Amino acid sequence: MSHEKLETNVGLMAIGIAIVIAIGGLAEIVPLMYQAETIKPLPGVKPYPALELAGRDIYVREGCYNCHSQMVRTLRFETQRYGSYSHAGESVYDRPFQWGSKRTGPDLARVGGRYSDDWHRAHLVNPRDLVPESNMPTYPFLAERALDPAQVQANMRALKTIGDPYTDADIEAAPAALEGKTEMDALIAYLQQLGKHRPKG
Repeated sequence: MSHEKLETNVGLMAIGIAIVIAIGGLAEIVPLMYQAETIKPLPGVKPYPALELAGRDIYVREGCYNCHSQMVRTLRFETQRYGSYSHAGESVYDRPFQWGSKRTGPDLARVGGRYSDDWHRAHLVNPRDLVPESNMPTYPFLAERALDPAQVQANMRALKTIGDPYTDADIEAAPAALEGKTEMDALIAYLQQLGKHRPKG
């Protein structure tokens, strides 16, 4: 088939583009499925407990990933600032993963334990009380919203279906773990665990 025929026929061009993208996608994705480092969790990395899982869902729902990445790149100025670069084994149970390079706000891959729960609470209620130059939105309403244990259990069951090693006991224990907790409690629990299983160095 001549190039002229391909380039002058929109339908053939679209089919050709789709075929090239499919082949390229397979060449990029399939090998990753068989690399142990991309599918094997680092030591200590386990599926999120109920409270942290709820917090992660709130993090995604509120669009925090639009301004905060969770990926320390393998560049010296990044590892000096944030610590060890990010490894795929840290994010095995993240769906969708929060890697990226968008940083309107700081990277959060290593934020766990850096600040107290009270600091996070005050920061979420009004970021400018702690960081005057911040342009982060306020989230005081999270402190007023209760968690939905049934939804968290449903999420855990769905994740178990696709391979996360939740046990029936983990799922049954979720309501007790969430009792009396707010969406803000959950989000803070999620933030506090970020990077706690990072490689040393």
